[in-house]
Amino acid sequence: MIDLTGERIGFLVTGSFCTFSAAFTQAVLLRDCGAELTPIFSEHASSIDTRFGKAADRVAELEKICGKSAICTIADAEPLGPKDMLDLLVVAPCTANTAAKLAQGITDTTATMAVKSMLRRQKPIVLAIATNDGLRASAKNIGLLLNTKNYYFVPLGQDAPEKKPASLVADFKKLPETVEAALDGRQIQPIFI
Repeated sequence: MIDLTGERIGFLVTGSFCTFSAAFTQAVLLRDCGAELTPIFSEHASSIDTRFGKAADRVAELEKICGKSAICTIADAEPLGPKDMLDLLVVAPCTANTAAKLAQGITDTTATMAVKSMLRRQKPIVLAIATNDGLRASAKNIGLLLNTKNYYFVPLGQDAPEKKPASLVADFKKLPETVEAALDGRQIQPIFI
């Protein structure tokens, strides 16, 4: 089992609602590996009810897993880096919209502020991509992030190539292994599966 005892990890959720269950399962595993988790939600992830569940229920679920109240505002995310509150930030799921903003240096949401704040101290950012257009318009942004220091990717691949040929989704089961490697400054391989 991976030992993450004492590691302070932010667990940031953005709006790929259909992957929340897979992401939250991995949050439990990170906690069980000894990590101290801080839940963080993008504005959309914390406020939009979908066929996959009510937003308030999902926030409460991750807060229970982490044992802490969730960060849901830009103002609350900004101190994460400057106050050295976390050792690593996981973005799971990471939507194409969030990835595009990160690739272009746009900081206008809780999610992007949390990442920017961590990058101030050159802390590792682990991205678990989940997008229906990863092999179309979003490909260039994913490519930029693959070539940017301090970003690490959970291995990803096409989840339904026949029905959604441009869709890319991280293999969430590889999240703990990716986190362990990122803390050592390594990207696990292969990235594309």
